[in-house]
Amino acid sequence: MAAKDDRTTPPPPPAPLAVAVADSHTHLDMQSGTPAEALAKAAAVGVTTVVQVGCDLPGSRWAADLAAEFAQVHAAVALHPNEAPRLVLGDPDGWSGQRRTPGGSAALDEALAEIDRLAALPQVRAVGETGLDYFRTGPEGVDIQKESFRRHIEIAKRHGKALVIHDRDAHQDVIEVLLAEGAPERTVFHCYSGDAEMAKTCAEHGWYLSFAGPVTFKANQPLRDALAVTPLDRVLVETDAPFLTPHPYRGRPNAPYLIPVTVRSMAQTLGLTEEELSGAIAANTARAFGY
Repeated sequence: MAAKDDRTTPPPPPAPLAVAVADSHTHLDMQSGTPAEALAKAAAVGVTTVVQVGCDLPGSRWAADLAAEFAQVHAAVALHPNEAPRLVLGDPDGWSGQRRTPGGSAALDEALAEIDRLAALPQVRAVGETGLDYFRTGPEGVDIQKESFRRHIEIAKRHGKALVIHDRDAHQDVIEVLLAEGAPERTVFHCYSGDAEMAKTCAEHGWYLSFAGPVTFKANQPLRDALAVTPLDRVLVETDAPFLTPHPYRGRPNAPYLIPVTVRSMAQTLGLTEEELSGAIAANTARAFGY
């Protein structure tokens, strides 16, 4: 019973960072406690800014509202790659946990019109997370995902907002769509999961790579190799909380206050001081999201 309880217990706060940074990707709406509590806990350890990311229409509206309420929150709005096929084809496993009935292309059009409206708001700094995810969506959803991705790219460019990429088991296709459509000036690969060669390709195009808890996992040396070849001015850090809690707390609830754990691991990989990396991350995140 103790082991089970430990997995539900939030990890202890790490020592504060000397230079404040931003969590470039989090989901406060999926975490326990109130947003105000989470933001205060994060600020206490030097995480003074967060990007709250929407995955569907309710989540995107919530992100925009939260960013309007808290100056330290910036919003990103989108339909997650898995959400687009759910809208069109129907699926019982949507983000709300409720069954979706098939809505066809009209449902996708209507949802994207709302994302377009939200993207125009000043507190919304990015369109995302969008992209491709071949892990949970079968072949029947691939074309729908690509269409949704292309239209998110257009929305981001038209509003001058950053684009936040979700890329799972779809590296080559994601890059091909970005190059075919023309990536926005500011493009962020959230929870980067590619190898060093892909990181070099991203660097050539000036894209930002955001690293999360998996970069701290012992088995993920290829991910650390990717970090090592990423230009320092293109490195971001994130939690993707409540998911992807960094080592040694893997499996326990994640939250923005745990960013220092990942930052310190990344600094060790790069041979930098904590302060050097934190300063770069702070500047990079502000540049990437335009705040």
